[in-house]
Amino acid sequence: MTRPTTNPVLHPSISPAAFALLLLLGLFCGPTTSARAADFETWTTSNGLRVLFAPTPALPMLDIRLVFDAGSARDDQHGGLARMTNLALAFGTSELDADTVAERFESVGAQFSTSAARDMAIVRLRTLTEPDWMEAAVAAFVSLLANPAFPEDDLARARRQTLQALQRERQEPGAMASRKFYRMAYGDHPYAAHPVGTEQSVPTLKGPLVRDFFQRHYTAQNAVLALTGDLSMNAAQALSQRIGEALPQGERPAALPSPEMPSKPILEHIPFPSEQAHIFMGTPLLRLDDPDRFSLSVANHVFGGGGFTSRLFQDVRTERGLAYSVSSHIQPMAAEGPFLITMQTGVHQAANALNVLRDALAAFINDGVTEEELAASKDNIIGRFPLGLASNSDIAATLGMIGFYNLAPDYLTTYTDHVARVTREDAGDALARRLAMDRVVTVVVGGPDGLFQED
Repeated sequence: MTRPTTNPVLHPSISPAAFALLLLLGLFCGPTTSARAADFETWTTSNGLRVLFAPTPALPMLDIRLVFDAGSARDDQHGGLARMTNLALAFGTSELDADTVAERFESVGAQFSTSAARDMAIVRLRTLTEPDWMEAAVAAFVSLLANPAFPEDDLARARRQTLQALQRERQEPGAMASRKFYRMAYGDHPYAAHPVGTEQSVPTLKGPLVRDFFQRHYTAQNAVLALTGDLSMNAAQALSQRIGEALPQGERPAALPSPEMPSKPILEHIPFPSEQAHIFMGTPLLRLDDPDRFSLSVANHVFGGGGFTSRLFQDVRTERGLAYSVSSHIQPMAAEGPFLITMQTGVHQAANALNVLRDALAAFINDGVTEEELAASKDNIIGRFPLGLASNSDIAATLGMIGFYNLAPDYLTTYTDHVARVTREDAGDALARRLAMDRVVTVVVGGPDGLFQED
């Protein structure tokens, strides 16, 4: 095991009275009321599991977040395999069926959960740190990692439920638009595929495929362990070693390639019998380690990421009344994540709303942001930053992100400084270099065929 190194993190403080109230209400995962600077430690276990640990002794609980580079970007031709494998971890071991595992967690008040997206697959455990209860919860957690059974009966049930979800998606124009946008914006890139898979791929996700994916991707070298809670340094090191030993050493997969950018503007309309049209407009844009990240993120906050005060909300919704909802988002990922504008509008005014949206985006790219808009957005981002670290689960999630994307050790203490240093010129330069109207993909779901015929 490597020597731990110390890095700064924010961690919560909470009064005994507040803790008693949380106990009474069963709100262990709720936010605390304040945050203060503290330290987190990092080390690597003997078989290569990287660990980030932030002690938070105010609450007798522990959050474990184990993050694998095993999201749907690793599905290859088996759409939905990463999600199915992650989901099936809860189906028990060769000695414990799913109901028995669930009862073991519930009997000690622990919470076990899993999730998978495009980049990562996550396994979480929240337990009280009373020694007997924590030992029971951790033992069950480790057994699922070391010896998952992936029983065929449970996998068959999961496949049926996934197919039912895919059938329901056909009735959800927003979900249809999202799936189509990624497919058209990302082309042959792994991000193009939806993490749930397709009606053709899901029936093929059986035991041998799931076990092979698990053995290749759920390894110590391919994981980051984030620990937050009432644990001593020695106890955290022992726990991380125990979790690491439950996994084969393995190796990290190759880095994801950059997506090929669209070569021309694309407008795809999918007719749908609805009164609303769901519009998705955007392009691949940003990696988490991208030097333009802060300039583009602050600019996006001005444009459509700042909620009620954003330019899009004020112009398109409040002043023109053209949208039920409108916003923009940047999702930095391991490869270039999307810049995405979403809007819902009445079918009868969809063509006009889309033209207004295009004009707003063109003005944003060409003219950038004003000094007043920039100052207000920076104040808002900096002011809200501590809220993202207000609970133990928030801290564990942030540490997992830092480790997974290999962000700088001082990421937390320098984040607001980076935001504060963004100038109007920085934002304008990044927008001009990185966004172009002739590479924007637009997907509209809703209304009859020919809705945009005049375009």
